[in-house]
Amino acid sequence: MAVRLSVSGHEVSDLCLGKPPLRSISITDTIADALNAIKKFGDSYISVWNCHHSINKKPQTLINNTKGDFNCKCIGRVCMVDIICFLCKTENLSSPSVALCSPVSVLLSDNNNSSLVRHIQPNASLVEAIDAMHEGVQNLVIAIPNEKRWKMREREFLESDGILHNDKLLYCWLTQEDVMRYLLNSIGVFSPMPAISIDTLGIIDSTENMFVLYYDDPASSALEILTTSIVHHSSVAVVDMQGKLVEEISPFMLNSCDEGIVPAMSTFSVGDLLAYIDCGGPADQDLVQLGKEETTLPSWPSFSSTSSEEDIWPSGKNGKFGGFSSKVVRRSEAIVCYPWSSLVAVMIQALAHRVSYVWVVQEDGTLVGIVTFQGMFKIFREHFKSMS
Repeated sequence: MAVRLSVSGHEVSDLCLGKPPLRSISITDTIADALNAIKKFGDSYISVWNCHHSINKKPQTLINNTKGDFNCKCIGRVCMVDIICFLCKTENLSSPSVALCSPVSVLLSDNNNSSLVRHIQPNASLVEAIDAMHEGVQNLVIAIPNEKRWKMREREFLESDGILHNDKLLYCWLTQEDVMRYLLNSIGVFSPMPAISIDTLGIIDSTENMFVLYYDDPASSALEILTTSIVHHSSVAVVDMQGKLVEEISPFMLNSCDEGIVPAMSTFSVGDLLAYIDCGGPADQDLVQLGKEETTLPSWPSFSSTSSEEDIWPSGKNGKFGGFSSKVVRRSEAIVCYPWSSLVAVMIQALAHRVSYVWVVQEDGTLVGIVTFQGMFKIFREHFKSMS
């Protein structure tokens, strides 16, 4: 019991050791600024703050740009999927350059993004962090302790990517994956709960967080579902007519793409889109041309150093995949488990594949539901409360 209480009593700052300073953009930045920041640094998410501090501007200017008594606060986050879904909207397909000049605040209002991040004190307990994530928070923003090892000379700071806010502190954030990995490292103290099946624990979600499309559905029908799946930290299952899981369209996978995938999302079927993603572009170049014609591609902007059509719409030749960033691309194969799989086995699966969910299927592949980190946190939360 003493060991269990010591785990629950750990502070969130214990999980921040080695975390890099948080890169941030300002609520006054544009969607194009957010896109450039994501591409430049390769982060899955970029934090959005209510002040003028931004990695898109020189730090010296920023520090003097906001009044010293202003409370700088992280109010949301933006990822590549948010941008792709925004550009796929009917009103933006014909004028993407105009759409990219929209304020980044549009993306925050589109997906209730502000509820996904929350500031928390460094001395908050692990239980408080789990409570927040059980409520749906995906990123906890924490001030990095202002100790000697974190202090930087002015020159070092100006060369860094971190943002020093008005309180003269750098920030980092904890993800659901960070907390779940921490719990897995101490899994023995929760025995026998980790060995119990996910079905018995009642954490298989077959309603709220389970989003499903058929293989022949238009890929555009996934847009609204994808936006919702980001909020629930889940994914979109692709099933056949018998209800058997085939593949998935996941936010994690689309975060490895760039704005070049918008025509495919707008014109292809779900099956063609998956082939496009898995193969780095469709083998049939007529599909590419169709996408260009139907989305008025000649006006599509390029963030490359050149502006030729091949740079804007790479054909997949010479290893250059159209619609993909320089990050490693994850295939659309879904990660699955069974109703009788143990909690610890599912945790290991999810963490090993760097996802926050695992699909649940029967032996014949029929989709049953999904298990998410949020559902797992509910079990750990109840366990901690039973010890108090």
